Amino acid sequence: MNKDLSLLHRYPFEKLAELLQNLQPPQHLDAIALSIGEPRHPAPQFVIENLIAHLHQLSNYPSTKGKQELRTAIASWLARRFAIDPALVDPEINLLPVSGTREALFAIAQAVIDRRCDRPLVMMPNPFYQIYEGAALLAGAIPRYLDCLPENGFLPDLDRVSADEWSRCQLIYICTPANPTGAVMPPEYLRRLIELAQRFDFVIASDECYSEIYLDENAPPPGLLGVAAAMGNDRFDRCLVFHSLSKRSNLPGLRSGFVAGDARILEKFLLYRTYQGCALPSATQTASTAAWLDESHVVQNRTRYRQKFEQVLNLLSDTLAPQKPQAGFYLWADTPLPDTDFARRLYAGQNVTVLPGRFLSRAHNGSDPGENRVRMALVAPLDECVDAARRINRLVSDL
Repeated sequence: MNKDLSLLHRYPFEKLAELLQNLQPPQHLDAIALSIGEPRHPAPQFVIENLIAHLHQLSNYPSTKGKQELRTAIASWLARRFAIDPALVDPEINLLPVSGTREALFAIAQAVIDRRCDRPLVMMPNPFYQIYEGAALLAGAIPRYLDCLPENGFLPDLDRVSADEWSRCQLIYICTPANPTGAVMPPEYLRRLIELAQRFDFVIASDECYSEIYLDENAPPPGLLGVAAAMGNDRFDRCLVFHSLSKRSNLPGLRSGFVAGDARILEKFLLYRTYQGCALPSATQTASTAAWLDESHVVQNRTRYRQKFEQVLNLLSDTLAPQKPQAGFYLWADTPLPDTDFARRLYAGQNVTVLPGRFLSRAHNGSDPGENRVRMALVAPLDECVDAARRINRLVSDL
């Protein structure tokens, strides 16, 4: 067996199941899950119909590079959404369809990390999506955790990284809008990160799968490629972005997304993926094309999330008082007692599940940025989210 498998941590939801396993929630209360970030809004009917209409394509092997019409639709969306000159986003060389961002975020580390280097680093936010850490460990690299704290607007503090660490860095994962904090990296922050990547020769993997869920319709979050193009980095050197239909279009089961950016990296990444065997089924590609070409369902999706945030934040204002996120569908809230105790009490007393913050973070240098916080995913229907907020208030009032 690969010895590096022993370095992997248990997944957060395994830890949560163990934490709650001996508890009996009240049977008169329906279970409400705020613990997992699985969209529960309806999938667009036109995408479902498109998928069904093209199931005959299952008789053909799909192309790893993806269909021309899918890549063209993605390139058009990417240029339009992030105000990039369409001529800079070549669907032949600047993007690849992927089986959801999770698969591609893991695979990119296996493709770009040079194991011959001494103690290569992969940097990542802390707390973080655990795929980043697992990808780094199985690529033979060392994770370097960048704490995301309130005093820095929940953004990784780049000033706490030494020049020696930057020189050993081969890859940095960023997440904007962030899971779980909802923080958005402003253009000046992304510009500085690109300058560091150029200076120290590392790759930026920007996880932007929450970019289309934001609370101000007039202020969409910026993206790494848009900032790169604006600063004259027309070839997107060392820059990759990862997008998905899971959150944007409520299609987590379709397992469809894309990676875009530096053509030199993507050329080698395509070679890697040809061996990995992860091509999107042809019917999935056709249905995905339809999803990327439509924005009306995405606007409707954002409207639903805004309604939930407005009501839930109002209800919790006198108890947990979570900060309103800039984007995404999570609340990252302080707890009045240790996060694991809070999660147990909430489940045992109110039949509501949340994810303890320390299950999403790593303790280092004597502190843990996830400690005494919980992540709440507002993915359930509006009435369930409101009910959950009221139950949280009952628990806090009883403490």
